[in-house]
Amino acid sequence: METRVEEKNNMVDILTCDGKQILLIGTAHVSRQSAKLVEDTIHEQNPDTVCVELCETRLASLKDADRWRNMDIVKVIKEKKALMLFMNLLLASFQKKMADKFDIKPGQEMINAIHAAEKINARLIPADREIQVTLSRVWRGMGFWEKIKFISSLVFSFGAADDIKEEDIEKMKQEDILQTLLADVKKTHPIIEKTLINERDQFLAEKIRTAPGEKIVAVVGAAHAPGIKKYLFSHDGIDISELNRIPPAGKAGQILKWLIPAVIFFLIVLGFSMKGKSAGADMIWIWIAAHGLLAGLGAILAMAHPLTILSAVLVAPLTSLNPMIAAGWVSGLVEAFTKKPKVKDLEAIPQDISSIKGFWRNNVTRILLVVVFTNLGSSIGTMTAVPLMLKLFN
Repeated sequence: METRVEEKNNMVDILTCDGKQILLIGTAHVSRQSAKLVEDTIHEQNPDTVCVELCETRLASLKDADRWRNMDIVKVIKEKKALMLFMNLLLASFQKKMADKFDIKPGQEMINAIHAAEKINARLIPADREIQVTLSRVWRGMGFWEKIKFISSLVFSFGAADDIKEEDIEKMKQEDILQTLLADVKKTHPIIEKTLINERDQFLAEKIRTAPGEKIVAVVGAAHAPGIKKYLFSHDGIDISELNRIPPAGKAGQILKWLIPAVIFFLIVLGFSMKGKSAGADMIWIWIAAHGLLAGLGAILAMAHPLTILSAVLVAPLTSLNPMIAAGWVSGLVEAFTKKPKVKDLEAIPQDISSIKGFWRNNVTRILLVVVFTNLGSSIGTMTAVPLMLKLFN
């Protein structure tokens, strides 16, 4: 495979790979200059193919402005996808908040690329990995506390967007600045750089390399441009099927799901046999109180309906002993039926996710908050109850 860099012109890398000319444009996703550069380059170069840093799902979302109308939140909860959707919306909200601040649509450069490709009848290739696969691989690679810190970081990113100035957006296109930012992320969450950046660099590089046509324009985020060039130059094969594989849940996690309930039952039985009925009953009440109160508190923080809060309190002590069901799934379904989302809620999601208040105001996103916060409260309940139960043996 022959691959070489020819030149760099106006933030566009002109590469030769397998006899194809590839014009690689590294962009900032909320930059006016990036959006204009993409449109101008495609019109001037008239490529056979335009590759964009979008997966099939996100490409369809950009083309279908009414996509939210078709979302079934009950189905999302039943399929255990509430957390993935919540994470996706948090990521989208950060980008949208910055875009609103600078009066530009999120991903405007991708929108321009799509429209420009259609005008010249070029093939349009969504070259990115499916967002659900990426988020699932990130999630599976994290431990419990890493997951908590990751979600917290996403939530607190709302405030960070307020401190970004438009000149900072343009500076983000510089590779050295991006590498510094990635180094900071890596210290906290190494799995993020591996899965969100490195793996997708490989995926994007392979999709661009194998795209049809002799002249290709590839529009990607600036963070991916150095990695894509690296993997285009590499002679090592890239296995797309492996990058698309969702790793199974870790064996340790699967064992713990069943081990924890077994240990709890054992402790309670041991308490009755060694310390008497009073101690055994106290253990049961500790378990019920810790889970009920903390799961209920999670539902309260999500501003759930009173019936939802009551359901969280009642089911959490039981679902915490059943690895097949979670308290948040039950309370989320109760919330969905007590405050059934309307069409206007679905239509308002793109606007409401631009603010913290919007997440609580919108009936759909509030249901997701109920699921996440109730599950979090129940998990903390387990970590709180076990030490208190053990103390009764002293």
